[in-house]
Amino acid sequence: MTPTTTELLDGIVARVIETERLRTGVLEREGDDAAAAPEDTVVFVHGNVSSALFWQETMLDLPTHLRVIAIDLRGFGASEVLPVDATRGLRDFSDDLHAALVALGLGAVHLVGWSMGGGVVMQYALDHPVLSLTLQAPVSPYGFGGTRRDGSRITDDDAGVGAGGTNPDFVARLRAGDRSADEQTSPRSVFRSSYVAPGYLSPHEDVWVTSMLTTSTEEGNYPGDSRPSDHWPGFAAGDTGVLNTMAPKHFNASGIVGLESKPPILWVRGTADAIVSDTSFFDIFHLGALGIIPGWPGADAAPAQEMVSQTRDVLDAYRASGGEVVEIAFEGVGHSPHLERPEDFRRALLGHISR
Repeated sequence: MTPTTTELLDGIVARVIETERLRTGVLEREGDDAAAAPEDTVVFVHGNVSSALFWQETMLDLPTHLRVIAIDLRGFGASEVLPVDATRGLRDFSDDLHAALVALGLGAVHLVGWSMGGGVVMQYALDHPVLSLTLQAPVSPYGFGGTRRDGSRITDDDAGVGAGGTNPDFVARLRAGDRSADEQTSPRSVFRSSYVAPGYLSPHEDVWVTSMLTTSTEEGNYPGDSRPSDHWPGFAAGDTGVLNTMAPKHFNASGIVGLESKPPILWVRGTADAIVSDTSFFDIFHLGALGIIPGWPGADAAPAQEMVSQTRDVLDAYRASGGEVVEIAFEGVGHSPHLERPEDFRRALLGHISR
């Protein structure tokens, strides 16, 4: 879906470009210099159930000497809807990103990834040179769900992970284009309860909901397939679709520790994040521990994933092996620091890319 003028903030323009892999939606800022140097080029990558539209305020807030670009991942925003091969982890997305940058005539740039997009840019850095990485509320380098603190998989089929844990009513409401806040499973309600911390208000909330509703629910996209499992809670990650890309059997970006050339990393997160947390409300095992999902077999057999701690462990190892890492935690902020604390996020990002 190409954004309309009602979804684009003043100063943002949208286009769809042809790449060697797919048609890709791109947001840019009016007046930016297409010949800007790599060190002055920043590319933003959105997360799951969202699109490039979420980056507009941040793009407009950055200095005019920068060229700023936001990319729609496949099956989101204005990008082409193609199946996602989850057995490649997040590589379908990172390869699409690379194809878009090539089509735009760009090489190594500053990459900013949010949530699932954080995993996409980590994967990108494993495969291509980058100038810097900014990880906002990123998925753990070990994926989403089904691992112990050290990244080891809890079961050999990734039980309790992937598309099987998705609320079908949420998917149905995405498919129907539901803009209401009548039910907890509506996209707007999920945005208010999970994307941001209580108290966040924005005149652009309709834009953020529109962004969520661009998510393709066609076969092979969101959420993906699932398989039965002999382990609790009875399902395991499949091999197609968005949520299965982050299953630990498919995705592991901890190899960034071994990069010979290590880009500096800025890690930004909120302490009240409901999605990426050591006690995530989107982690089936944590929900089991709370008694929300019955039959939980206990912490030895099904521990909650310590997502933030895993990320810190990997980034500590990255630092110990010669990389530069800065961690910033915003107190009381949820999953979207760039929306909830825009000035602080902007200041941190500019300080990072100007090093």
